[in-house]
Amino acid sequence: MSYAKAERARVYYEEHGSGTPVVFVHEFSGDYRSWRDQTRYFARRYRCIVFNARGYPPSDVPRDGSAYSQQTAVEDIVAVMDATGVDRAHVVGLSMGAFATLHLGLTHPDRARSLVIASCGYGSDLGKVTSWQTGLEAVANRWRTEGPSAIAASQAADPYRVQLQNKDPHGWAEYIQQLGEHDPEGAALTLLHVQGGRPSIYTLGDRLEAMKVPALIIAGDEDDPCLEPSFFMKRHLPAAGLAVMPKTGHTANLEEPAAFNALLADFFSLVDGGRWAERDARSRAPHALGT
Repeated sequence: MSYAKAERARVYYEEHGSGTPVVFVHEFSGDYRSWRDQTRYFARRYRCIVFNARGYPPSDVPRDGSAYSQQTAVEDIVAVMDATGVDRAHVVGLSMGAFATLHLGLTHPDRARSLVIASCGYGSDLGKVTSWQTGLEAVANRWRTEGPSAIAASQAADPYRVQLQNKDPHGWAEYIQQLGEHDPEGAALTLLHVQGGRPSIYTLGDRLEAMKVPALIIAGDEDDPCLEPSFFMKRHLPAAGLAVMPKTGHTANLEEPAAFNALLADFFSLVDGGRWAERDARSRAPHALGT
């Protein structure tokens, strides 16, 4: 088993294929196995690196909440890249992993060939900060008191994941099984200190404007909490494109793997060919009709 040495934790990783490196960063309810549809496809042409965030065995599970934060999640990506000898990579994140991917671009832009920011934005509504924090605390408590099996069973009622259940019952069952294997304390601390400690997308406007890394934003059209933040990122990131996937919820890479992979393949090709430019300034000019 391969581990990267990060601050206060070892981070488990795997590699598949060879070529230009692509690092995949998983969501809260997933782990490195969530990217199998991507690694099986991209390992034919790319060097695919997947890893488990701290708190997700076989990565270490620190018992101290101070070992978890949004920036720590970013530094764990860097630690994996350092351990594998990768200077720059295409970095692909979903949900919690997309927040970490975005912040990698903000704090370590020199390490990213490009960023894929998928299903990103939960908890960004500035009018609901208190309810977001209260909800995280309640769910963290459930992880500790009820355990992962109960949490996994309750995912069937998630309005932004029923799309996967309807489209792919077998894939849904696999997702539920893997979620039920997560460490309850690692999950609780991740909720409280990574998700609970990250800033709203809407507070990052100036920093996004300054980031020139090529970016592809992906959102499912039925993933309501992520749609407006995705539009916000598109408006503020100079070199970003936005893809909205129809009839799709939060787990876009699992629900529609072929479409998701096709978006990434085209994006990587354009970036590597020097054809993914910043937005033409003329497209921001006032319309001739004044609307």
